[in-house]
Amino acid sequence: MWPCDLLLWLNLRSTLLFIFVALLAVYFLNRKDPPHFPPGPPGLPVLGNVFSIESQQPHIYLTKLADVYGNVFCIRLGRHKTVFVSGWRMVKEALVTQADNFVDRPYSPMVTRIYTGNSGLFFSNGKVWRRQRRFAMTMLRTFGLGKSSMEQRICDESRHLQETMERERGEPFDPVPLLNNAVANIICQIVFGRRFNYSDHNFQRMLKNLTEMAYLEGSVWALLYDAFPALMKHLPGPHNGIFSSSKSLEAAIREQIERHKMDLDPSNPRDYIDSFLIEEKHNRSSDVGFEEGNLVLCCLDLFLAGSETTSKTLQWGLIYLIRNPHIQEKVQAEIDRVIGQSRLPTMADRPNLPYTDAVIHEIQRMGNIVPLNGLRKAAKDTTLGGYFIPKGTSVMPNLTSVLFDKNEWETPDSFNPQHFLDAEGKFMRRDAFLPFSAGKRACLGEGLARMELFLFFVGLFQKFHFSTLDGVELSTEGITGATRTPYPFRIYAKSR
Repeated sequence: MWPCDLLLWLNLRSTLLFIFVALLAVYFLNRKDPPHFPPGPPGLPVLGNVFSIESQQPHIYLTKLADVYGNVFCIRLGRHKTVFVSGWRMVKEALVTQADNFVDRPYSPMVTRIYTGNSGLFFSNGKVWRRQRRFAMTMLRTFGLGKSSMEQRICDESRHLQETMERERGEPFDPVPLLNNAVANIICQIVFGRRFNYSDHNFQRMLKNLTEMAYLEGSVWALLYDAFPALMKHLPGPHNGIFSSSKSLEAAIREQIERHKMDLDPSNPRDYIDSFLIEEKHNRSSDVGFEEGNLVLCCLDLFLAGSETTSKTLQWGLIYLIRNPHIQEKVQAEIDRVIGQSRLPTMADRPNLPYTDAVIHEIQRMGNIVPLNGLRKAAKDTTLGGYFIPKGTSVMPNLTSVLFDKNEWETPDSFNPQHFLDAEGKFMRRDAFLPFSAGKRACLGEGLARMELFLFFVGLFQKFHFSTLDGVELSTEGITGATRTPYPFRIYAKSR
């Protein structure tokens, strides 16, 4: 080997060795925790605990870790540390008692690729988030809960749903598309000012993209993307569906916005889009998010949250009442006694249907629609459960651990409506009932979702007796993403 070649070889080896040592140094420096930092399972160098997380049911794995490491523990995904908070008391400490400290979202490469800048309703921070959340809540009250006509619209949509089920003529069918159609049409009327026919091709494409996006955003693929963005950005795989689905949804929403611009009447806003466009004209120089790009992303968030969670709850409701026919019979007996079968239910009926209300709440608890929660970050150094949480640390509240907390529920792993009934059979609220999360980032559409769940659920069980195929037992296991989805199932709907 010539001297110059030898020198080049030595320089290359020195460079590679330097890079290797530097990477190891960065890894061990990042790995070193401050005193009194939460404990957690050992992880692989560089990769952390990526391969330890159970891909199908990550919330179960994370809940079991709390039994080993306590209600505040840390896992590592690549170089990133995330503190998980479990159990009702500790989750309440983070989300309610220290609400101001854990209100912001941490940086996420996946989210940043979809929500450019500080945008949207769910992933924005600071002044933009506060203003947009307040605006959205006002619009939900104005065009939803604040109008008595919204109750009537839900009842009308319930009739459409029932008529579609009747057309199955006693044959087994998949109820999921029908429930998705009905529930999505409620938020569509608030955001877009219109409902869609169930056969509308564009509507169905939007719902398909919503379902895919909701699954992938909460999957292990999303965790991998955030842990190794430089690598995952160039690799094929399911994670790319997150971005293709979001782009398709954004395009569909932009079409709706353009339609609104054509006949916008500033003195008579019809829906959320009209109101946002009017507000945009008055806030052109402001920095609170009133611009068209953010309107698209806020509509996306409202559509996603307003469709997925309520539809999934109704799906689980069918499963649990088919699996428990004695509970279905008791619900129907109460409905017949209070409402009868000749008129539609109203929200005024709810106080008189305590058992039915308890069943709906137990469906939400056992259905566990949002198993984890949105990531938060610590705004300042603080403590949780006696552990030190440095400023900027990512924190994830585990809602599964709250809904199944053995210290809060008498039979946490069993479907038991008595959880929400007192000794006299009256409906009883429970502090550890957190399907909508809690604190300043709690679901902004909770009131609307409660109305939809009650009216759709009571309407369905007033009209039909539900069962499944002979010899088939519907599974209570689910497919976990951002929401928890039942495995595909088919049912009979027999008119009562």
